Parts: sequence; C-alpha cells; structure tokens
Amino acid sequence: MTTIIKNPRITEKASNAVEQNVYSFDVSAGANKTEIRKAIFSLYKVKPIKVNVLSVPKKNIMFKGKKSVRGGGRKALVYLKEGDKIEFI
Repeated sequence: MTTIIKNPRITEKASNAVEQNVYSFDVSAGANKTEIRKAIFSLYKVKPIKVNVLSVPKKNIMFKGKKSVRGGGRKALVYLKEGDKIEFI
C-alpha cells in the first residue's frame, strides 16, 4: 500500500488548499482512485470523501547549457470531511 503514495506534495498551492481540507500527494503511475483511497486510510486513518487524480506534465529545462527534462508523474488531490486532518510532521 505504501508504494501507491510516494510522498505528500508540499507546494504553496497545496498549503493553501489545506485550509479547505484538500491534501495533495504524489502517487505511482498505475494507481487508481480506490487504491489511493485505501492507502490514505491505512496510512493516516482518515476516510476521504473524494479523490481526484491528475497527471503532472514533464518540463523542458536547461541544465549547464544542455537541454534536459524534469518532472512528470501523477498527483492525487484528497478531499476530507470537515474536522478530519492529516499531520505530515
């Protein structure tokens, strides 16, 4: 179950969404919504209301004068009911 959720996504946008009980996680490429829902319950003992899964596009970058590609993957937005909370630290 822990291989489905890689890590929480800590960004400015994700930090602002926590106020509306929406948490963001990096997930594996083959994970579906029901697997993510079960993994969240087993790790954090909270039951999500809704799970949205989005693909994160790769970005073309320049590194030391050479073209390269960074990023890519999938993320999940997990919606919790009022009063439920996930502590990362």
